[in-house]
Amino acid sequence: MSSTYQPLQPATLVRNAQGLPCSPRYDDVYHPAPGDGIAQSRRVFLAGNGLPGRWAGRETFTVCETGFGLGLNFLALWQAWRDDPARPRRLHMLSVEAHPFSRDDLVTLLRECVPDDLQSCAQALLAQWPPLLPGLHRLEFEGGNVTLTLGLGLAESVVPQWDARADAYFLDGFAPAGNPQMWTPALLRALSDLSAPDATLATWCSVGAVRRALDEVGFAVTRREGEAGKRHVTVGVRKPEAGAGARAQAVFAGAHEAVIVGGGPAGAGVAQSLALRGWRVTVVDEAAAAAGMTHAGHLAAACTPLIARDDNLRARLSRAGSRRALARWQDLPETGAPRVCGTVQLARDAGRAADLAGTLAVLAFPSSWVRAVSQEEAGALAGVPVRRGGIFFAEGMLVRPQGLVAGLLATPGVRRLAARVARVTRSGPQWRVIDETGQVLAEAPVLVLANAAAAPALLRTVTGNEAAWPSLAGMHRLAGEVAHVPADALAGGPRCVVGGEGYLLPGVDGLCVAGSTYVHGAERAERSAEGRDTAIGKALGLVDLPLAGDPGAGGWAGWRAVLPGRLPAIGEVPGAAGLWLATGYASRGFCWSALAGDLVGARLMGEPIPLERDLQAALGPR
Repeated sequence: MSSTYQPLQPATLVRNAQGLPCSPRYDDVYHPAPGDGIAQSRRVFLAGNGLPGRWAGRETFTVCETGFGLGLNFLALWQAWRDDPARPRRLHMLSVEAHPFSRDDLVTLLRECVPDDLQSCAQALLAQWPPLLPGLHRLEFEGGNVTLTLGLGLAESVVPQWDARADAYFLDGFAPAGNPQMWTPALLRALSDLSAPDATLATWCSVGAVRRALDEVGFAVTRREGEAGKRHVTVGVRKPEAGAGARAQAVFAGAHEAVIVGGGPAGAGVAQSLALRGWRVTVVDEAAAAAGMTHAGHLAAACTPLIARDDNLRARLSRAGSRRALARWQDLPETGAPRVCGTVQLARDAGRAADLAGTLAVLAFPSSWVRAVSQEEAGALAGVPVRRGGIFFAEGMLVRPQGLVAGLLATPGVRRLAARVARVTRSGPQWRVIDETGQVLAEAPVLVLANAAAAPALLRTVTGNEAAWPSLAGMHRLAGEVAHVPADALAGGPRCVVGGEGYLLPGVDGLCVAGSTYVHGAERAERSAEGRDTAIGKALGLVDLPLAGDPGAGGWAGWRAVLPGRLPAIGEVPGAAGLWLATGYASRGFCWSALAGDLVGARLMGEPIPLERDLQAALGPR
């Protein structure tokens, strides 16, 4: 097991003798007096950072916070943004919490602590409160104009993984005497490294060692008189000679226009993300010219995360991807929205079932998100008998690829062009895509190559140096097919996704999708009797059902673009400003689609990135 994995230790609702919520772990209260939490947030953190006045006239404003607690600082900040006619168009908060409350406890606490005029914001926060899983969770409000990127885990692990540009800091950890890890010079340095040149800070803590540490990392600090139980507070401003922090995010300064090559899950995910942020997007899609729609005829697919005992890169990425997909897609029209039916992932054998149970014990994830299930429990969840037990992911999703991709591309601001791109060139600040006749199809300051296995060839037309990208040079196409089986032939089909060595999906339009095959070295992606038998055989190895009647001959065949290591390549191409990749999604395209879109969109808009730095590095062009 990785020595770096730290299971979350959620907070429990405990009250002190005065009835205030408190932390026995740190011997401190979450707020000082009944009904005073929001008022303290305004006095200490907003006023201490010169807010709301400091954000006037800005396009975006980002706050980094240590110690989310009950979320009172976030709610006070959000209300100030709502009430200010001179507010920035977009407001972002990054916050870290090592011991988050469950949603049920937070419901109780916010009902008590939040005044009536802020209850609508509190209810919106509760509606999006994530399962208590380690990592970054992106919550969006006000049509995406207010975001909260919540890092669950120890601050010393979470903060160095943040990727942002901070305009203000709310330092709100428990007192240094009880929680010294929240005030170490190393943590304050990691925060300082995100600073904009004019960043400010505020904290109720006035301990001399903390003030000296803040001075050493580039802030001129002042101790002021406090109130309401706080003798002093500390405020600070970035020293002019300190400048921007070493890891402060750069901001794209060009026009908000993009061209995307490829209209499948990769391109459509980026297109939606940019369009939701106000960009004008042109999607150039060869498949639209040839067959009308990428994934035409692909009836259904699954989107399910992975787990690993060491919570490795692949597991963390799949968790982040499936959660972003759910958040991004749940409000699409019915034909494109995912069906959150859950996934029963069956163990290969009894030994593997024990391994899975052991993995869950180590990870300590909430059972509401994933839990071990016996063969009988798995069958009850699926609604059909299954051959083994395993684990159940409550947020497992069934997606309808054609409707989903169409829904993403229908986002206002997206234009679709049916054409084949032969090469890419640059003209000044603009990237141009050109067809086989030499005609310029579209141009923009941002170009995203999201055309699966064809992306490396287009990249070579720009760089001419395949050796610089060994993984991309090793990308290959892998054909595969699925079978469409009448649900009546499978006792109506399962109620949830059933996975293992293959998969069987709930019925869509009276048909269940059974899959899938992997055909190396194929010249064409096509259906075959042999492939159909293989797909159905895999499904029948999961469910304990006879195949009743004629299974028919329906199905779908397509390509997977696979990179060595089976992780996609998502990010800006080094040395080619404005040129991005979103390719190599392999068999998990629907798990990567929304996450990749938000990685590109957040980076271009100067938002906090909703993914840790080490995970971004694992996905970068390579």
